[in-house]
Amino acid sequence: MKKLLIANRGEIAIRVMKTAKKMGIKTVAIYSTADRHSPHVKMADEAVLIGEAPSNQSYLRGDKIIEVAKRLNVDAIHPGYGFLSENADFAVACEENNITFIGPKSKAIKIMGSKLAAKDAVKAYDIPMVPGTDEAITDIDEAKKIAKDIGFPILIKASAGGGGKGMRVVEKESDFESQMNRAISEATSAFGDGSVFIEKYVTSPRHIEIQVMADSHGNVIHLFERECSIQRRHQKVVEEAPSSVLTPELRKKMGEAAIKVAKSCNYLGAGTVEFLLDEKHNFYFLEMNTRLQVEHPVTEMITGTDLVELQIRVARGEVLPVKQEDLTIKGHALELRVYAEDPLNDFLPSVGNLEVYQLPVGKNIRVDNGFEEGMDVPIYYDPMLSKLITYGDTRDEAIQLMIKAISNYHIEGIQTTLPFGTFVCEHEAFRSGNFDTHFVKKYYSPEKLKAKFEEEAKIAAIIALKKYIEEQKLLRVPLK
Repeated sequence: MKKLLIANRGEIAIRVMKTAKKMGIKTVAIYSTADRHSPHVKMADEAVLIGEAPSNQSYLRGDKIIEVAKRLNVDAIHPGYGFLSENADFAVACEENNITFIGPKSKAIKIMGSKLAAKDAVKAYDIPMVPGTDEAITDIDEAKKIAKDIGFPILIKASAGGGGKGMRVVEKESDFESQMNRAISEATSAFGDGSVFIEKYVTSPRHIEIQVMADSHGNVIHLFERECSIQRRHQKVVEEAPSSVLTPELRKKMGEAAIKVAKSCNYLGAGTVEFLLDEKHNFYFLEMNTRLQVEHPVTEMITGTDLVELQIRVARGEVLPVKQEDLTIKGHALELRVYAEDPLNDFLPSVGNLEVYQLPVGKNIRVDNGFEEGMDVPIYYDPMLSKLITYGDTRDEAIQLMIKAISNYHIEGIQTTLPFGTFVCEHEAFRSGNFDTHFVKKYYSPEKLKAKFEEEAKIAAIIALKKYIEEQKLLRVPLK
């Protein structure tokens, strides 16, 4: 593999390029008109304009990407995450054009891309699953009967869904019909597929995922877990590894279950098996993401591995250079997704110009970044600017370093999730490890964040006044 095209943008494109360069592989960037001056374009050995700003005219144009890859004699394509990373047709197109797709085979993407097909595939492996329907359903009367049998509260989920779209929690029977209609409608508009399924709603769940890696020689390993329970609108904001609640026994069980899921679809490369963990520490298979995850750095920090390098190695047909017994957890890592969103306004996107953009640096601080000072944040893509990762020997150390690193992050011109990160890290529920996916609903409100800002401003004003008075006293000291 001499030349690699990265079919993505921003921080993940840069992240992949760093490893490729380290391995002596030349890189090709693609970019839209909105990303003409982006750092990933400057970093690549070659860069090609792929289309206009909207992603359906640029980063989602698999045909154009393949065309560029062939023209530039590219050996492999790394899709990053998002865009075409879980598009089975794109994986097929790469295969047909003798270009290595750095990811699983198209069949595995198809199976795990449908929540129902995924459940069906893992059935034979005795993996615990949340009680619910085995097939898609659109008949409201039949669905209502199933919901009553399962017992409320229940969860309606889009079969083709992701990112919280087409998902509805129904607390009582009287709300069922309207929520079912809404879920079908939302799933149809978001995914072009209105099929939904029903499952029991786990009331106080934690979101635990296991990183797996598989080669083409039958070896599958897991690289332990990530805790991803701090979410807003069903999307992760703060992630950590390891989880503060998993015992070594439970970790082993979940790791083995994740390996079985990977084997159920003859998996290749990096993947993540997601589980729900209830308050009694029972775990249930949720889904599998057939790509590198946004939060992969926390796993790299605690295992001392480079997951992108492992992806490239197995894509080249190599045997995994690491065995399960070689892997141990060392220390603790936290990640905050730094989104251009306003935590004081329901986390709505905040676009504008990065008038000031200074990143924290220091020992055990890592920033996977995709922007530079002076750049505009485009409205066309996911609003994530960067990821802030901190590492410590203990969880408390990693948290304290995260608070310090956030305070050394300077951004002006837009609102970001940085203050929310501080709020989480300072909150007793998070610090104690006693939290679940309802953290935001239970503990967070814009008013609380505003009150915290006001309190900090008050303290700063008192310190400034005290300093001023002391300076005045010094100035008044009479000369002898």
